Amino acid sequence: MIIGLVTAIAASTCYGLGSVLQAVGSRRSARQEAAEQPDRQRTEHGGPSLNSTAKAVVTWEFLLGTVLDFVGFALAALASRLLPLFLSQTVISANLVITALASVKMLGLRLRRPEWAAIGTVCGALVLLAIAAGPEGHTHTPVGSHWLLLLISVLLISGGTLLVRRLGASGAVVAGLVSGLLFGALGIGVRVLGGINPFDLGTLLSDPALYAIMVGGLGGMYLHTVALQVGSVNGATAALVVGETVVPGVVGVVWLGDATRAGLTWLGLLGFVLAVVGAVAVAHYGEGEGALHPEAREPEPAR
Repeated sequence: MIIGLVTAIAASTCYGLGSVLQAVGSRRSARQEAAEQPDRQRTEHGGPSLNSTAKAVVTWEFLLGTVLDFVGFALAALASRLLPLFLSQTVISANLVITALASVKMLGLRLRRPEWAAIGTVCGALVLLAIAAGPEGHTHTPVGSHWLLLLISVLLISGGTLLVRRLGASGAVVAGLVSGLLFGALGIGVRVLGGINPFDLGTLLSDPALYAIMVGGLGGMYLHTVALQVGSVNGATAALVVGETVVPGVVGVVWLGDATRAGLTWLGLLGFVLAVVGAVAVAHYGEGEGALHPEAREPEPAR
C-alpha cells in the first residue's frame, strides 16, 4: 500500500507540472500564431485549428511537459496495479493541486482564498481515502469487456473531438472532461491488461485493452491540449479530474472488486465525494484565473 501511494503521488506531481508546462507552450504558440496569421489560428466556431495545436506540441515547454507526462504515465500504471482504482485514480488526479500551485509561479496566476480552501479540501479528501482504502480487487476479466473498453475509447475520442470543435472557445471544460474519461479508460485498461504477470508478449499484444490504453492516452493528451489552448488551465484540469476519477472509481468497485477497509466504507465515500467536489470548486473559481499579478502582465505596446 505504501509503495503504491508513493508511486501515485509521484505520478500526480509529474502530471501537474507537465500540465502547466504544456499550458505555457500552448499559449506561447497561440500568441505567436495569432500575431503571424490571425485569421488561421482558430476554426469558424472559435476552436483552435489543427495547425495551431500542432505548433503548440513542438515548443520546448510542451515537449518537457510531455516527457513528464510519460514518466507520470509509467508511475500511474504501476500505481493502478498496486492500489484500488478509486484510490490510485484520485491520488493521481490530485495533480490539480500541483497544477494550481505551479500556475502561480509559471503563469503568474493569483490564487484566492476560495481556491486555497478547495485545494485543502482535495488534500484532506485524499487523506480520508488513503485511510479507508482496502486491498485492490482482481485483474482478470473476460476479453469481451476489453473489446468494449476499446470501443468506448474510440467513441470518446471521435465524438469528443467533433463536439469540442463545434463548441469552439466554449468547449474547454468539455474537452477536459472527455480527456479525463479517456485517461480513466487508460487506467482501467492498465488494471485489466493481460500478459503482465506472468509476462507473455503474445497475450499482451493480442489484448484489446492494450490498444484501449493507446487510444485513451493519445486521445486524452490531444483533447487536454485543446482544453489548455482555449480555456482556464485549472478549470480544464479540474474537469479532467472528474472524468478520470469518478468513472474508474465506480468501475473498480462494481467490476473489479475494489473495496474499503471493513467498517470504513462511509469514510471512503466521504473522501471520494470531497475530492470531486474540491476539484469542481477549483474549476469554478479557476475561471477567473486570467487575472495576472501586476508584475506578470505583459507590457502594452507604445502608441
